Amino acid sequence: DGSTVGQGSCALAAHGGGVALNSVALEPSARYLLEIGQISTKEGVIPSGWTFSTLSDCSNTSSGTTPARALASRYFSGGTIPWVKTLDLNNSIIYGTDECVTKAALQETSLRLYPAGTVLVAMYGGYVQIGRTGLLPFPATVNQALTAIQPDKEKLDSRYLLFVLNYRVEHWKSVASSSRKDPNITGADVRGFPIALPPPEEQRAIATALSDADALIAGLERLISKNRDIKQAAMQQLLTGETRLPGVSGTWVAKRMGDLCELSMGRTPPRLNQAMWGSGQVWLSIADLTSKVVSHSKEQITALAAASMHVIPRGTLLMSFKLSIGRLCFAGCDLYTNEAICAFKSLKADAEFMYYALQRIDFALHGKQAVKGYTLNRESLSQIAVRLPEQPEQTAIATVLSDMDAELSALEARLTKTRAIKQGMMQELLTGRTR
Repeated sequence: DGSTVGQGSCALAAHGGGVALNSVALEPSARYLLEIGQISTKEGVIPSGWTFSTLSDCSNTSSGTTPARALASRYFSGGTIPWVKTLDLNNSIIYGTDECVTKAALQETSLRLYPAGTVLVAMYGGYVQIGRTGLLPFPATVNQALTAIQPDKEKLDSRYLLFVLNYRVEHWKSVASSSRKDPNITGADVRGFPIALPPPEEQRAIATALSDADALIAGLERLISKNRDIKQAAMQQLLTGETRLPGVSGTWVAKRMGDLCELSMGRTPPRLNQAMWGSGQVWLSIADLTSKVVSHSKEQITALAAASMHVIPRGTLLMSFKLSIGRLCFAGCDLYTNEAICAFKSLKADAEFMYYALQRIDFALHGKQAVKGYTLNRESLSQIAVRLPEQPEQTAIATVLSDMDAELSALEARLTKTRAIKQGMMQELLTGRTR
């Protein structure tokens, strides 16, 4: 309509059935408008029927407060009115809060009771906290670190606003001001937040689509959590012999690690010798032990360094025994390790079974306190005892647990993919690129 936005020079003009953005020297609050215009269509327009606004034009905002803690017996004890804080925000519908206030606090302080559907934004706590959001599913009060946004229902849908705020969380870094400790945003920053508004029915449709994606993500998270609990219970039962698999029998025997394998420790080539470092050979440190099978390392050593070390064959079971004790993995290729990782060579037991059995050992009971934590050595490692069934039962137990791990990995991969899909949906739907 030819108006300008904020104090910058972001001119809006009719163009191709939408609104074109011709911008120079934008204020931070107007940058989002440029982004919307640039990515909506190749012509640089937002969809016809959408409008630009700020939260001050389509909602009411205010901040909460903290009743005097000195009067906790009057304002907090026995309270039944939810009092929401930054840590209660989860960028989604708020589950609840661990503190409540009394009716006296509501009557005698500046606290306000906000209705269900109010959207909350965190203003303090540095870049980690500011911009965290939550949607009230119940009436509640809030503390002074939050701004409460009550959308005008005829202009702005609460769920749509929640998704826009989550999508645009990086916006706050451009407007945050620095206090003595951490950057923060103000109520004025929230009121000036720029937002593209589809018609209300389209807002609700977008919010529903993204809520469905959230529901799928939440369902996968619950399923993963349940399967992890089932796996932990299975490990407790199967690795102690409390539950035996069908068709197996025989007694379990405790054996020391020194009798089960050859313990081989790695080492670190001289750091000052540049000829030892570069590319060619995988060389693991504890930070690399992040999955069941490891084939890559952050650092590599050269063939010259490897010539003076013992190679660890692919498939060998490895474990950290200093500082972060008990991280386990299998070598995904022939490789080398530093001195904080041991290799269980010539293992006289099922390696997969040992991978799970060693996870249940409290290594702190066998280690010594060092400056940076507990540490083990070859002698203490060799004395650690593991209870073992006969080989066929070891293999059968390992197969059951490995299958559970495979199912968990598949679910986690699906969860990662679903989160990426939702992020793509937000980019498409909240900018009008896809209707």
